[in-house]
Amino acid sequence: MKLPWAEPFKIKMVETIQQSTAEERAKWIEDADFNLFNLKSEQVYIDLLTDSGTGAMSDKQWAEIMTGDESYAGSRSFEKLKSTIQDITGFEYVLPTHQGRAAENVLFSALIKEEMIVPGNSHFDTTKGHIEFRKARAIDCTIEEAFDIENPHPFKGNIDLNKLEEVYKTYPKEKIPFCLITVTCNTSGGQPVSMENIKAVRELSNKYDIPVYFDAARYAENAWFIKQREESCKSMSIPEIVKEMFSYGDGMTMSSKKDGLVNIGGFVALNNEEVFTVASNFTIIFEGFITYGGMAGRDMAALAQGLRESSNEQYLESRVGQVEYLGNKLMEFGIPIQKPIGGHAIFVDAKKFLPNVPKEEYIAQTLGIELYKEAGVRGVEIGTLLADRDPDTRENRYPKLELLRLAIPRRTYTNNHMDYIAVALKNVYDRRDEITSGYNIKWEAPIMRHFTVKLEKS
Repeated sequence: MKLPWAEPFKIKMVETIQQSTAEERAKWIEDADFNLFNLKSEQVYIDLLTDSGTGAMSDKQWAEIMTGDESYAGSRSFEKLKSTIQDITGFEYVLPTHQGRAAENVLFSALIKEEMIVPGNSHFDTTKGHIEFRKARAIDCTIEEAFDIENPHPFKGNIDLNKLEEVYKTYPKEKIPFCLITVTCNTSGGQPVSMENIKAVRELSNKYDIPVYFDAARYAENAWFIKQREESCKSMSIPEIVKEMFSYGDGMTMSSKKDGLVNIGGFVALNNEEVFTVASNFTIIFEGFITYGGMAGRDMAALAQGLRESSNEQYLESRVGQVEYLGNKLMEFGIPIQKPIGGHAIFVDAKKFLPNVPKEEYIAQTLGIELYKEAGVRGVEIGTLLADRDPDTRENRYPKLELLRLAIPRRTYTNNHMDYIAVALKNVYDRRDEITSGYNIKWEAPIMRHFTVKLEKS
């Protein structure tokens, strides 16, 4: 008999989480102005708001915490981190930052000017926010298959080369600072980008003399999907796939709170010395000196170790496998989710789940609130609230997909928790016809409103 699969780790420490009553949760979410971000952590039983910085570090990472060098300049921990990033990615220059959006702030300050155009595959919220804050514009060039949740396309994060070339033909190259490839593509459902597509984007961009940069927060998960789904890469190791992926880019930003397996941190990695010099000055202005950039030495040391661990195939099988486990449970219940199942999260199609809620009343947010009230499970809306308003017309932007994301923290929950989540969502699904209204906005920030928005029942 074949032995069943088991996790490639054992648990050394546990953290207590508390159940609550439906009455308590109904009051708490109302007090939070129906914004899931405003809930206190102790009011949440299973927290799937994000996989960013919410995972569990390994014993080896905790050991690195104890040996961190806290020197202001030229610390030993920075040298360890830099050499690790150079080895894994092939990029020569490294600027640490305190997290991913800080890395975007540093790099975009160096490269993006007013009225520029940044094409890419479904830019995430902070990415688009940083672009639009600079009065530039993000253009989504994702393949159309990504917007059909039933389409089994194995690489729904791919960039449509025809869409991209249309951007390159429409705007002068001086208006296009770079093309951005997000791996995996979070907004389209944690979907991977194929090696073939990455290479083709590089070749097309070379034709028009446009640099290529990666948003590489989940690069290891992307490499795992390439190995599993792309025939030409099946014999390659994960580190070999990662090195080839990045060989087609000019640089990258990284939120280390994802595939860096740490609770805080990020970095910019580059091959262009001129860009590095300009970005270094912004690092000093916004983050700190260029050899710590807002990170403690101990956190840089833990990150160096985490970057090594995230490329381990047994770890990736466990990590992606748990997400797949939850996705399969939901599909058994008939719940509409983005297929194929992505790497870091399950994305529930809120339009199909709640067909009676008007789009103007924030369907995915409504579903997230219902799931929280049902079982204390916190997800996050990837829909109209996150899409924000058009910077010119100030009208709501209605994305093609209205999704509730259930992001799974790394090495944190068991499959028993996944079973609980699945049944909780099924309970909401069973009463979906009773949910006919959503929420209106009481107050919102002028940009990236979803983090702090205040809502009221419609």
